[in-house]
Amino acid sequence: MNRTNIDFSKFSKHLFWDTDRATLSADKNRGYIIKQVLEYGSDCDWKFLKDIYSLDEIKETVMGMRSLDKKALSFIACITHTDIREFRCYSTIRLNQAPWIY
Repeated sequence: MNRTNIDFSKFSKHLFWDTDRATLSADKNRGYIIKQVLEYGSDCDWKFLKDIYSLDEIKETVMGMRSLDKKALSFIACITHTDIREFRCYSTIRLNQAPWIY
């Protein structure tokens, strides 16, 4: 797929509610787009994301993320057949937990 003419309106409206979709770039905003779809996207959003990026590109991007929802992390680890401990955000999740919940 040509990454210069991507129609971001195909994604669910709630994914990029705080961003002007016209300014999104598939190359410059790759991490933001992938994170939003993994954490808040639907099945249709995931399918469209895979049309834009390969599974290897998604995995490579997620490997470097400092934070990601636990369910999204488990999903991407299962889909890519990767040990969850290899992801950077797995180790930072355990380090950043609050000592108690109010």
